Amino acid sequence: MTTRRTFLGTTLLAAAGGTLAAKAPSEVRPRGNAPRVVSTWDFGIGANAAAWKTLAAQGSALDAVEAGARWAEADLCNSTVGRCGYPDRDGVLTLDASIMDGDGRCGAVAAIEDIAHPISVARKVMEATPHVLLVGQGAQDFAISQGFKKTPLLTDDARKAWQEWRKTSNYAPRVNAERDGKPGDKSNHDTLGILAIDAHGRLAGACTTSGMAWKLRGRVGDSPIVGAGLYVDGDVGAATASGVGEEMIRSAGAFLVVEFMRQGKSPAAACRAAIDRIVAKRPQASKGVQVCFLALNKLGEVGACALQDGFVYAVCDGADAESNVLTKSTSVYGA
Repeated sequence: MTTRRTFLGTTLLAAAGGTLAAKAPSEVRPRGNAPRVVSTWDFGIGANAAAWKTLAAQGSALDAVEAGARWAEADLCNSTVGRCGYPDRDGVLTLDASIMDGDGRCGAVAAIEDIAHPISVARKVMEATPHVLLVGQGAQDFAISQGFKKTPLLTDDARKAWQEWRKTSNYAPRVNAERDGKPGDKSNHDTLGILAIDAHGRLAGACTTSGMAWKLRGRVGDSPIVGAGLYVDGDVGAATASGVGEEMIRSAGAFLVVEFMRQGKSPAAACRAAIDRIVAKRPQASKGVQVCFLALNKLGEVGACALQDGFVYAVCDGADAESNVLTKSTSVYGA
């Protein structure tokens, strides 16, 4: 199974044209007619490549982020996103997703089972219903009514990992960053968050995840909660989050980042200010959990910040190798 720890060494990264770039935490370009797409974590390279096909064809940011999220749900095999995700403590794999356009339209699904593309169901919720969020059996019933196929998604590897976990049933998520040369547990709280601006200056964003491994049955994180894991305002910018979702829900984190940008902060400064707020309100949050924010404003500036070390994000401005790169975010309270 591909994990974030091994992803950088796979042929997928090379095929996508990705390189690890030692860049500043914020990048700038004129708005003009130049599109851009950014995604969380190293698997964002593949998501960006999928999204770029739409942007390069003068497609919409909304179509682009959906395409990138669909790639993560189907083609990536990762323990925290899509079909290879780890299940809850009862052995049930549930998926969460949200999508939002710059005009304020949004849709989401949470705790949906056996539907391969929750991001596309979320878009259907946005476009075909008066609602924003559908959950559980209702979300699955709606998906089937819209033509989505019910497909068992729990893989043999994920089932084996769950069976191994059951031997101790110890639930103690650790920060993703390495400690003393030893990798942390990255299987618990990674999310594909993807933001794009198209050639017409329109913004959109999407999130998709299988949530925390071994979570309580029914637990929902920030990814499908508009304002927590994702928020887009076409007049200002867009933000997405990754890490321990409860912290983003408590702080309305993605919305907070966008509001800081509305006040005039750069994307990087806005992400930093949101983390400062979280730690000021909950000092205990600075110990043992990861909180990451990635933001894109209407000018195409990109910035990110993470509570702990180890967060990377991918930025794509074209199809060649130099245009789809990873950037290491700044760390605020990391070791």
